[in-house]
Amino acid sequence: MKFLTSGKVKDLYDVDESTILFKFSDRVSAYDVKFKQSIPRKGEVLCKFAEFWFNELSVPNHFIRRESDTEIIVKKMKMLPIECVVRGYFYGSLVSRWKDGNVKVPEGTDTTLAAKLPEPLFDPTTKSEHDVPINKTKALEMNLVTEEQYDWLEKTSIDIYKKMAQIVDGAGFILADLKLEFGLLDNQIILGDSIGPDEYRLWSKDSFEVGKIQEAYDKQLLRDWLTANGYQKQFDDQRDAGEEPTPPEIPQAIISKMTQRYVIAYEKITGCLL
Repeated sequence: MKFLTSGKVKDLYDVDESTILFKFSDRVSAYDVKFKQSIPRKGEVLCKFAEFWFNELSVPNHFIRRESDTEIIVKKMKMLPIECVVRGYFYGSLVSRWKDGNVKVPEGTDTTLAAKLPEPLFDPTTKSEHDVPINKTKALEMNLVTEEQYDWLEKTSIDIYKKMAQIVDGAGFILADLKLEFGLLDNQIILGDSIGPDEYRLWSKDSFEVGKIQEAYDKQLLRDWLTANGYQKQFDDQRDAGEEPTPPEIPQAIISKMTQRYVIAYEKITGCLL
């Protein structure tokens, strides 16, 4: 196998002319900053969650099989240059962008933190080092996709979000939002990349309360710690000064809690023990 590239979390290897191997690592990043420490068992959870979701969803996807605890084989395809984000709750960057007047929400939307949106909102971004939110007009202007593709991606992404939200609800969780990626194979759009706690926000139904920061069973746990301790602002200031952001040391308590919550979420949602 030939090594192709390393992403923030996955290493990619060329298997043959039609397939690629994804190797999931325990690496972690947040706010587009890569950290020196790793989160034990994270790669295994991401790998097995990818297998679970690809098998659970009826939409065509690139998954072929799982090779090991941290590796899957997928079909090669041409990825579309758009990240399909679906938001079900008023949370995350949607809040700050709404406050700044950079995004509109449907009339009558409850803009209390963590309130459920009237309907899931399709809120795509570009695919780059620092993703930029876009709308349909912008996506077409930038020639990222055709109008027909955009409409298909919007409908399909929302349908996937609703299906996944229903599944996690039965396991005691709330799916706050979701990021999906798609590609072209034989002129057909199919679901690609991976789906797991690095691609969505997952909250506990038991502790859910509108108006507060939610208990995260995903990477948000690290983001919340960074924000609370001023690191998010530090990263932004360093980038504004043309510098590369410096990752702080993640406390062991945060690392342990992330491992624990990733494992709990996987076992409850899939019904399988790790």
